[in-house]
Formats: sequence, structure tokens, C-alpha cells
Amino acid sequence: MNETIRKLLNGEEDNHILPFFWQHGEDESTLREYMKAICGANCRAVCVESRPHPDFCGDKWWQDMDVILDEARKRGMKVWILDDSHFPTGFANGAVKSAPVELHRQSVCANTIRLDGPAREVTLALDGLIPPQYAYANMMEQYVLPSLLKDAPRFDDDRVIALTAVSENGGTVTIPYHGEGTVLWNKPEGAWTVWVIGLSRNCGPHREYINMLDPESVRLLIDTVYETHWAHYAEDFGKTIAGFFSDEPELGNGHLYYYDNLLGTDQDLPFAATMPPALEARLGPDWANRLYLLWDNGTDAQETARVRYAYMDAVTKLLRENFSRQLGAWCRSHGVRYIGHMIEDDNAHARTGSSLGHYFRGLDGQDMAGIDDIGGQVLPQGEDEPKIGNLMAKRDGEFYHFMMANLAASAAAIEPGKRGNAMCEIFGNYGWAEGVHLEKYLADHFMVRGINNFVPHAFSPAPFPDPDCPPHFYAHGHNPQYRHFGKLMAYMNRVCTLISGGRRIAPVAVLYHGDAEWLGEAMLSQKPARKLCEAQIGFDTIPCDVFAEPEHYGTVPGNPLRVNTQEYRALVVPKAQFLPDAAVNAITELAAQGLPVFCIDGRPQRLDCGEVISLDELVPALRALEIPELTAVPASAYLRALHYVGAAELYYFVNEAAEPYAGTVSLPVAEGYLYDPWENRIYPAPLRGGKLTLALEPLKSLLLIVGKADAEALSGPVVCGGDAAELAAWTRSTCAGIDYPALRDARSVTLPDRLAEEQPEFSGFVRYETCVSLAKGKRYTLEIADACEGVELFVNGVSAGIQIAPPCRYDITSLVNDGENTLTIEVATTLERQMYNALKDDPRSMMRGLKPPCSGSGLTGTVTLFSK
Repeated sequence: MNETIRKLLNGEEDNHILPFFWQHGEDESTLREYMKAICGANCRAVCVESRPHPDFCGDKWWQDMDVILDEARKRGMKVWILDDSHFPTGFANGAVKSAPVELHRQSVCANTIRLDGPAREVTLALDGLIPPQYAYANMMEQYVLPSLLKDAPRFDDDRVIALTAVSENGGTVTIPYHGEGTVLWNKPEGAWTVWVIGLSRNCGPHREYINMLDPESVRLLIDTVYETHWAHYAEDFGKTIAGFFSDEPELGNGHLYYYDNLLGTDQDLPFAATMPPALEARLGPDWANRLYLLWDNGTDAQETARVRYAYMDAVTKLLRENFSRQLGAWCRSHGVRYIGHMIEDDNAHARTGSSLGHYFRGLDGQDMAGIDDIGGQVLPQGEDEPKIGNLMAKRDGEFYHFMMANLAASAAAIEPGKRGNAMCEIFGNYGWAEGVHLEKYLADHFMVRGINNFVPHAFSPAPFPDPDCPPHFYAHGHNPQYRHFGKLMAYMNRVCTLISGGRRIAPVAVLYHGDAEWLGEAMLSQKPARKLCEAQIGFDTIPCDVFAEPEHYGTVPGNPLRVNTQEYRALVVPKAQFLPDAAVNAITELAAQGLPVFCIDGRPQRLDCGEVISLDELVPALRALEIPELTAVPASAYLRALHYVGAAELYYFVNEAAEPYAGTVSLPVAEGYLYDPWENRIYPAPLRGGKLTLALEPLKSLLLIVGKADAEALSGPVVCGGDAAELAAWTRSTCAGIDYPALRDARSVTLPDRLAEEQPEFSGFVRYETCVSLAKGKRYTLEIADACEGVELFVNGVSAGIQIAPPCRYDITSLVNDGENTLTIEVATTLERQMYNALKDDPRSMMRGLKPPCSGSGLTGTVTLFSK
């Protein structure tokens, strides 16, 4: 039998969980209590988040870190450190405030002067045009900008760098400019737009953050945060200290958390002293007079594409080299790793502003590919609705469900330095309505897509209730689901152990839309990704850089196309107006070598190969080539499958539907057995002739392990059958989470319970007790049809285990006595109902769109005892 499976069955799983541990300057006993609680929740690492701490890198910070590291050493835990005092990463703990002006952020801006009429000499008044007037773009800006800008510095080095006049028919005139406040120009006849291009440091809310295009500016972060931790804890680096975490670093231009900031829209754009030589190399000595095309949408499309690509190529490569790779190189030279994530929301990952301009380049220097899922991004069956998400911003459910996780899994697979490691910050800011039901769904959602490391958000030691981005998993003992959360972490560690150290099987490559979007009109990559995901076809998203930088990615052209560990038998090109030259040339060569290339809804300009098909034709075209590895009958758009080859070869199945799935899956496996990672048991697989009979309920998962199991290790799943007796009469008692196990107010109830209606503000533990007369010699199973939320069953005072995914089924045969038996079911609710009135008027809750509680409480379904 597979050795990794044998170890898992013996309780020996690796750790893949490192939750945020927020720091506010708590006392020593609280810090020690929380390190114990984190470890007790099966999290054997922690990421120390400094955001709320009053003295980051000061005396109190080092005192607190001493305590945390001492506890970590005692408990065999690893410690990661979030790398700044403010969110997002880039504040450098305030070092930019006193740094030379040239190390502050800088933007390139545009303004216009419109002129009409006959030819004449005109005076162009330039004062006050750079930067252009700033107008709020969204609710977030209206809420936070007044306070952010209240004490923002004012810089006096704004300047114009180019004046370019564009006629109504597209002709251009370069207007000589030598730094004057006014310029005389002999305007030709007709309508002209004078583009005023300039540089400013007075744009945006984060003017005291590092400039990620400048290596010396980024060095401020290293010197202020990384080096000071090295000076204090060098002996722990690579031992107890595992590495550093960058949280949502940003280029920082444009509007705050505005994601529709495509080139050609109203925004300032990133700039630095490193940009002129990069732009001159790409555009020639007159580069400044071409920059108006970053905003002008009415000129020649080919030239606009050339300029925009040159600009974004320069920005994202400078960021890759000076930020991501510089930090990663420092970490690895000091024996630790570098991880984190950018903002990916609603396609921001390929844009500037609150993100980094290019997903793959932005995280290139990290040791894991990172993403985050917070605040209602992924939701059960939420690929199309709701259209409006957190903070009343539009929500692209297709991106969150079909692309976000794949970006990280793909980068982990194709970048040699990441060694298959993909990380997701998860669970945060969903509110107290999120409990283990939703957390189980989210965990499986990301793991079945290839994510194998997680940063749960968060353990907060602030006094309860802390309104900052709930839920909080311990909450000083107030969260009734703390133990259930710990069981979920153990489950995730087991699955992640199996999907680490090897490679995802992904026979299809989808071209990343980022580069194409810079150049012109482009279909989002999630459009074909959705078709593949819903057909259980494994795929990676690959950037054009795999063709432009083959040595970096280990790209070997051919059929199949090889990129690092991955082999692709087909390439999908989403509809695009243009592609970079390197991609056009490489795709042409691949097609000539026989690799199937599918261009969705048309070919990009200059690409003369590839079969043009519609989105709806994509899956049939792949099936005609026998590319999909498995086929499910009946088909289900919500069945998810991951084929992984590592310490064990496996197929991981998850049902994301609201209804059970029952069918047959055809796959190229002759022999295998099933592994249930929640129960940590293995079962014989109903596998005959390459066909697996699969029955999978919502919130449940199964893994088919390829190979042969030890017969003595096999057991059977819990199956309900025989005589059925519905147990309707129970005695119910309750208590708050902090008071457990002192339950009180016992009363008789009949199931399903209507506790939520009776006590609409109650949250905590609900205990149900009944007595039944049983006889030894029979097999007994108990089924709990539904509960809100976490369930623990006791038979005669002995726990039969915790379950969180209904229906919950228990084999209680070994626990029953001959005669009277006491059955006790304890249900742990979320804290939603208790916290609603306390938080409904909090501005952050109002911004999240807090809704009245609608979940049930306690046993919301029937309980049936089966005997045979």
C-alpha cells in the first residue's frame, strides 16, 4: 500500500496551515494562550500579522515576538511574519516618510487642452494641469480617502515631460517643451487635442509607500523590516522562523480598489527613474511623446498596442526584478522563504492600481503562488450570482470560481522555483455567518483546484467581540466551533499532504489574457476555463512569458508542449485583438509541430494558424481528440476532479452542487481504493473496467488512490440500512460558547428543532439527549439529516466523533450497551445571531452589506437510527 496513505492512517500528516495571528500588543499570557489555541486547532505554523500592533519593530514588538517564538519552539511550530506595519505591504514601517524624495512613489499623468478653429499662435497654460484633478470613483474612496489624504505630504517636483498635439484625423505634432509654465504653439487649422504628459508624486492615497519599480526604494522595506528581524532572530531563521509574507502589495496608482482600470481610462500610471531607459529601449528616444497613447483610444490601434505593451512590459518587468525577486532573493539568502499574494479581485491581477499588473510576474520571486479568498468572493453555486459583492462593488463570480485558484495552481506548476506550492489566504471577512459548513466548501473548492497551503484569516486576541473582519476562530473561547474548525484543519492537512510534492495533471493550457488585455480587446481567460472546469478537464493558465523566456520556465516546444513539470496536449487562445510577437511566433511553431491550437471566436492579428471555434465547441473539440482524462455520466457542471501524481497517484472528487451526485466516472485506472480524508479511512473502490461508481453528497469529498491497498487496512463506509426508527423526542439544553459545557434550560423538543425561531439571538452550543433501548449483536448506524452547524455525537458519554457536513452518519455499534443507551448530540452554531445586533451599526459591517441572520440553529433535520 502507498506509504503516504499508511502514514496518514496513522495520524502522520504534514502541516500546510499557517493562520494569521493578529497582534495588538497583548500581554504575555494572552499570547501564550493563543499560541496554545492555534496549535490545538491542528495548525502547526502561524503567520504573525503586525497590522494592528502599536509598536511594530519597536521594544514591545520584540517582547511579543520573543513570547511567540518561545511558544513556537516548545510546540514545534513554524512562524511566518507579515512584512509591514500597515496594509498593504509597501509602507516600510514608515521609512518612506523620511526617505529622499526620489524614493517616493511617482506617477505619469495626462491632461488635455482642446483647440479648434483656424491656424494661429496659441498660448498653452500648463500650470495646474499635472496632476489632473482627482475625483472619487467608488464607495471605498469616499469612505477612506478623506482620512488618508488629510496628512498626506505635498511634493513640489511635479513637471511636464511631453506635449503632443493630435489632430482629429490622427496626425500628431510634437510641441517643443523646455520647462516653461506657458508655451507658444503655432496651431495648424482644425480641431486638435494637446496631450500634456507629466510626472507627479501627488497622486493617490499611498504617497508614503515604496516605489516598487525602484530597487533602492524597495530596499527601504528590506532594511526596515527584514534586516531588523534578522538582527534579532538570526538563529531562528530557517528553523522556527519560516519566512515572510507580503500582503496585497500594490503599484498604487489610480483609484483606490477600483478594478476596471484598463489602459485608456482615467487614471495616473506607475512611473520611476528606472522607466525612461526601459521605455527608450522599447520605443526610441521620443518615448515621452508616445505616452499619450496610454490614454487616447481614438488613434491607430496597432501603434496604440505597441506603446501600451511597451509601457506595461517595462512596468511589470521592473516590478518583478526590483520588488518580487529582490525580496525573494534576500529571504532565500537568509535561509527562509518568501510568500504572499497580490489583489486578484475582478481581474485586477492583470492591471496596475491596487494590484501588480501581471499575476505571474508580480509573484515571480515568491516561493509559493499566492491568492486570497475573503469577503464573499467564492460562494456555493456563486459563479453567476450575486453580481454585487463586498463594499457594493461589482462581483465577477466567473473569475472567482473558475480562474482565481487556477492562477495560483498554474504558477506553482510552471515556475520551477515554486516547486508546486500554491497558497490561499482563506475564510476572512465573510462575517460571523461563516461557519464550518461554508469553510468546508471553501477548503474543498481550492484544494480540488490544486491549492495546497492555506492561511486562515484569522485568530484575533483582541477582546471579544472584535469587529475587525470576522469570523475569528477562537475568540477567547467564545466561538462554539473552535474544535470543529480544528477538525477541518486536520482534514485539510491530510488532503494537502497528498497533493504536494508532485504535479497536477493538466492536459490543456489556456493562454493568460493579461498581455492581450494590455494590447487591445481581449476575452478573459476564465471564459474558456469555465467550460473546461465544468467538463472536469484539467488545465493550466500559462502566460506569454513561457514563450518569451523559455529558459526561465523550462519550456520545450512540441506536441506535447512542455513547461517545467507540465505537459499540454492542446493550447487554448482566448479571443484577442493582438498578442505579443513572441507568443505569435511560438504558437505558429507549435501548430506546425502538431500541437492542437484552438482560437476562441477568432484569431489574433498576425496569427495565421489555429482552429477557430466558439466557446461551446471547445469541450467537444477536445473530446474528439480524446484529451479529457475522465468522463462523468451523467454529466455534472458541479463535479470537480483533480488528477495528481505525487507520493501517491490520485483522483480527488468534490461535489460543489446543492444536490447529491450519483453516476459513473470513466478514467484510465485499472486498480484503486477510496480514501475518505475526513474520516481518515480507506474503502474498497467500486471500480470495474476503468469505470468508478461515484456517489457524492454536497460538502463531501473522496479520493481514488491508484494502486492496491493492504486488505487489513480497508474498512467500509458508514451505510444506513435495515430497520429505521426516527428519533423525534429529545431533551434540549443550551449555553453560550464561553460557558461550555455548562448547559442549562433543559426542555423537551421534537425534531426538526425550531430553535432559531424561538431564540433568534441565540448562538452557542445546543445539546440534545434521549434514551433508547438497544440489543447487542446488531449493527447500529445513526443519521443526522441536517444541523446548523458542527455536530458531535456521544453514545453513553463516549464521543463518536465530530462531523460538519450533513447528512452526518455514525456507526455506533461498538459503543452501544445491551439495554438502555443515552444518545447525546451537541451542535455548535455560528456566532452570527449573537453578534448581529452588536455589529449591524458598525460602519465596516454596513459596508459589507450585513444582512439579518437566516441560518438555522441546532438540529434542523431529522435523526434516524438504523439497525440490522
